[in-house]
Amino acid sequence: MISTIQILVLLLAVVAVVAVLADRLQIPSAILLVLAGVVLALVPGLPTLELAPELVLLLVLPPVIYASAVAMSWREFRFNLRPISLLAVGCVVFTTTAVAAATHFALGLAWPVGFVLGAIVSPPDAIAPLSIARRMQLPRRILIILEGEGLANDATALILYRFAVAAVSAGVFSPGEATATFAAIVGGEIVWGIGVGWLTLRLRRWIHDPRIEITVSILVPFLAYWPPEHLGGSGVLATVTAGLYISWNGLRLISAATRLQGIFFWDLFIYLIEGLVFLITGLQARTLLARIGDHNLYELATSAALVTTVVIVTRFVWMYPATYLPRWLYPPLKRRDPAPPWQWPFILAFTGVRGIVSLAAALAIPFVTANGAPFPDRDLILFLTFSVILVTLVGQGLMLPRLIRALCLAHAGRLERRVDKLAEHTVRRHGIEAALNRLEEIASERKLSEDVVGSLHARHSDRLTHIEHRIDGNDGHRKLTELHDEIELQLITAERHYINELYRAGGLKDEARRRIERELDLREVGLSNEMVEE
Repeated sequence: MISTIQILVLLLAVVAVVAVLADRLQIPSAILLVLAGVVLALVPGLPTLELAPELVLLLVLPPVIYASAVAMSWREFRFNLRPISLLAVGCVVFTTTAVAAATHFALGLAWPVGFVLGAIVSPPDAIAPLSIARRMQLPRRILIILEGEGLANDATALILYRFAVAAVSAGVFSPGEATATFAAIVGGEIVWGIGVGWLTLRLRRWIHDPRIEITVSILVPFLAYWPPEHLGGSGVLATVTAGLYISWNGLRLISAATRLQGIFFWDLFIYLIEGLVFLITGLQARTLLARIGDHNLYELATSAALVTTVVIVTRFVWMYPATYLPRWLYPPLKRRDPAPPWQWPFILAFTGVRGIVSLAAALAIPFVTANGAPFPDRDLILFLTFSVILVTLVGQGLMLPRLIRALCLAHAGRLERRVDKLAEHTVRRHGIEAALNRLEEIASERKLSEDVVGSLHARHSDRLTHIEHRIDGNDGHRKLTELHDEIELQLITAERHYINELYRAGGLKDEARRRIERELDLREVGLSNEMVEE
């Protein structure tokens, strides 16, 4: 037990160090963490860490998917459902079939075994590409499609994976039965996810303690994921549905205090989970090398190159017809949603890096089939999966920023951000105007004196002037507002310094200091958000 705790603390320390280095180098931490794990795995004398597939599929995957779904806009997800579905379902099936065919004819794997490998390496992981795409300000729609695909593609891949493993074990496979089962799983998981989202939101509405609400929110992804997974589904689609439902309906049912604390908690929670998982992914290198020691090195390298090439190429082959063919076959779609420039599908095709779900699925392959025979080519599948993850995550991930610049997509979303900021400020202004109108109604209904109404009116009028100066296009007003915010931050710093000095001198109790600090923190965060470069 002590040894396990020490290893966990060491891994957390490595995650922190690599994260600092990644921030300095402007490289996604996922890439450096996998490389760091590989390096550590090859250091003699260090203990071997073998990733338990149940840990990822049952404990890690649900909260990661749920957090992404809650952060996703349901309106944008729905608008982009067609391209997301074509990638999350169509491209995954196409890649699975292509890998199965290539390994069957080129490597001699049996068809069911090839489909197992294809299902494992078919779903891309969007974590590293999204971090790069956001930093380089790609168009918003590319980000939404990438994020939406990352939410749903694991469901398709894991269902195909279950079918393929069952076919290897039983020796039989019925396409018609598999299609009907797939449809039943999709429908059932959507209904279950909506039910879980509805039930937990109503439960949280009765709770008035943010700590209990956040505890309930931790249980939601597991409640959505585990029952469908246990019944033969993937659990992913139910978790995504629950997260999207809560994202859409949570604004009116979740308290402000819970949102403030919950955002911080979930950001840190998911950050640590993802960091540890990527690091442990790299640490699997030693175990995998030990298992394939009897294989010919040249054959392994050739097989890895073949599978990796097929995985990369098939995404490009799928992307362009999936982007342009529906618009050509259905002109109303083209009028409603014009075709994007060719650079968009190219960059979407290049972001198909593989990650932890692929490795977890490979590790979860049973050692023996239903008749007691060893699962065919299990160690080879593990090695090929790790090779695909390493090449796509590290290779494509490091090349992605240069490719974005070469395609002239860097900062292409800057204009969108400015338009969004303008719309945000307009909504802020209208919200303040609505509050001022309501203040006049309350003053009239309750016959309030000017002493009560005056300060409230002045405070909201000052906020309204502040917002209008940001959006009226007058450089003088904008600079005046920016100067105001800068000085306000300095005043908050001075107030904070005085409070801390008074506390150290014994003139303020700790409980009061914490309340004042919280108020100052909220004001500072609000100002800092306003001062973000537009």
